[in-house]
Amino acid sequence: MTTAKAYAALSPKAPLEPFSFERRAPNDDDVVIDILYSGICHSDIHQVRDEWFPGIYPMVPGHEIVGKVRQVGAGVSRFKEGDTVGVGCFVDSCMKCQQRDVDREQYMMDQLAQTYNSLDRDGTPTYGGYSDHIVVKEGYVLSVPDTLPLDGAAPLLCAGITLYSPLRHWNAGPGKKVAIIGLGGLGHMGVKLAHAMGAEVTVLSQSLSKKDDALRLGADHYYATNDADTFTQLAGSFDLIINTVSAVIDWNAYLNLLKIDGTMVLVGVPENPVPVHAFSLLAGRRSLAGSCIGSIKETQEMLDFCGQHNIVSDIELISIEDVNAAYERVIKSDVRYRFVIDMASIK
Repeated sequence: MTTAKAYAALSPKAPLEPFSFERRAPNDDDVVIDILYSGICHSDIHQVRDEWFPGIYPMVPGHEIVGKVRQVGAGVSRFKEGDTVGVGCFVDSCMKCQQRDVDREQYMMDQLAQTYNSLDRDGTPTYGGYSDHIVVKEGYVLSVPDTLPLDGAAPLLCAGITLYSPLRHWNAGPGKKVAIIGLGGLGHMGVKLAHAMGAEVTVLSQSLSKKDDALRLGADHYYATNDADTFTQLAGSFDLIINTVSAVIDWNAYLNLLKIDGTMVLVGVPENPVPVHAFSLLAGRRSLAGSCIGSIKETQEMLDFCGQHNIVSDIELISIEDVNAAYERVIKSDVRYRFVIDMASIK
């Protein structure tokens, strides 16, 4: 076992503070990773503050992890010391299955060991990426292209795959009109990825304040949703809409922007239920769907795609001692577009 230095919430809604704990000794199929960068995801805040489901405390958040391999177990064949690697939202899956479902494992929620705030196979809590190192089974470690800046690559492990998966599943590409609702940590990744896939990309954002950013990131069009004319002008326009916002908005109004047989996919999680009128779906044989991260297989595909197209997140790099202030800024949408912690700053 090795002692890890980290930041943790010691109790529900408590601020993060320095924390030490023991990482398990590596097994033959484990990879020991020195963490270089850890992204801050909005879900980190929800879980630290005990807002989604009962948390396991102390809680070390972080599931957007990039680092270098320190050590590999005797049975590891895909990685070696010094490799650049990543760890995403889960570190084990299909724990009761005879065979791992490599394409849909992310949806077997009761059989996932999440990277933090979860239980490993042995019943011990998992601790995440706001720490100096981590031990992960080889099958859940990802190769990160060396061509990408590693700090900007960290958010790909959650924000990137969260947008890549629905864009691929619903066939975003040439000839398809795709709208991204919200230009935040998730939405800006959707713009970059959909543009690289060859789709015609429109951003739907509350005001015109981020128009220049959206066009720089690859959007072809930008509309403010606080202008009622937007919904009249764009009615029946899109093959696919990805809704990244967690605020309660009128889904019926956005469903009306879909073409016949179009789909709106939810990746943001509103705090309260949102009503949907049947006619919003029936009138155009439209679909309302959801998508959640991606499998390890698909996450590697996403990383390779980003390596080929030089796609990373737009980030603000911070020191670990600034993490609590960063949380408050995320809640206020005061970041363009993702915070990443430089883990060299941990004392």
